[in-house]
Amino acid sequence: MKRPSFTSVLEKHNMEIKRGPVEIVQVNIGRRCNQACHHCHVEAGPTRTENMDETTVDQIIRLLEASTSVSTIDITGGAPELNPHFQRLVLAARELNLKVIDRCNLTVFFEKGQEMTPFFLRDHGVHVVASLPCYSKDNVEKQRGRGAFGKSIEALKILNDLGYGHPDSNLRLDLVYNPTGPFLPPSQSKLEADYKRELKELFGIEFNHLFTITNMPIKRFLHDLERAGKLEAYMELLVNSFNPQAANSVMCKNLVSVAWNGELFDCDFNQMLDLHSGRVSVWDLASFDELNKNEITFANHCFACTAGAGSSCGGALTSEK
Repeated sequence: MKRPSFTSVLEKHNMEIKRGPVEIVQVNIGRRCNQACHHCHVEAGPTRTENMDETTVDQIIRLLEASTSVSTIDITGGAPELNPHFQRLVLAARELNLKVIDRCNLTVFFEKGQEMTPFFLRDHGVHVVASLPCYSKDNVEKQRGRGAFGKSIEALKILNDLGYGHPDSNLRLDLVYNPTGPFLPPSQSKLEADYKRELKELFGIEFNHLFTITNMPIKRFLHDLERAGKLEAYMELLVNSFNPQAANSVMCKNLVSVAWNGELFDCDFNQMLDLHSGRVSVWDLASFDELNKNEITFANHCFACTAGAGSSCGGALTSEK
């Protein structure tokens, strides 16, 4: 049976999703990473060479200076800290009084030359969003490799010691959960309570919030689904779980994704599929304000963002499924 397209489902629900002012600029600063996680939609890893250069970083800073609606820069990768221009981009954004998010895999702190990175993040008030797919060692290492769990716990302790994640601190530490297989995340609020209880009791670790993110059927996860013969069942689950309320809150309405080479996309997932937005690159803009009201490019992987409670870089989009 042929699956409906994402756009046809929007039409069925009499929905039209339009971009508003760009509030979040998400910069994929490179695909080099010290890990090669099974669910990684970027297919990042230690052998990847794509890294944003100084000229492109300079252009992004110029666009941020000229933009009026942007309030947040969200830096991702790969492991973004491994890019030699990461700290310079952070400093420029903070000088513009922008909120800065670092999407951190935690284990990067133990790479050569990264020993002072946690202190840099603290000193400049960077919001750390850290990947920890489970509070169980077995589940984490199934996704991220042997030794990843212990290093992740140690990194969280370092961040806690620096003031991150405490209720009375302005240093925000959020964690990210991805399912270990072809199913939707459980209730974000319930899972957050489980994470907080287990991490506190077992390791004395505190954090602010947990984001649940649905695995996107692209790149490595897509290949795993195909090898296991589970792609059709997973896509059927996503389509049948379409939630109009979640669709009204998708992140592409106020976010633009910038690739390591400066190309522009509606989200990080479209970037990995080379599905361009209306403008091709940062070199075509005078400011990010020019992207306001641009049409959004949709495809069937978008069902992952609108299934169940919804999914975004900030976690669930609705409070119930």
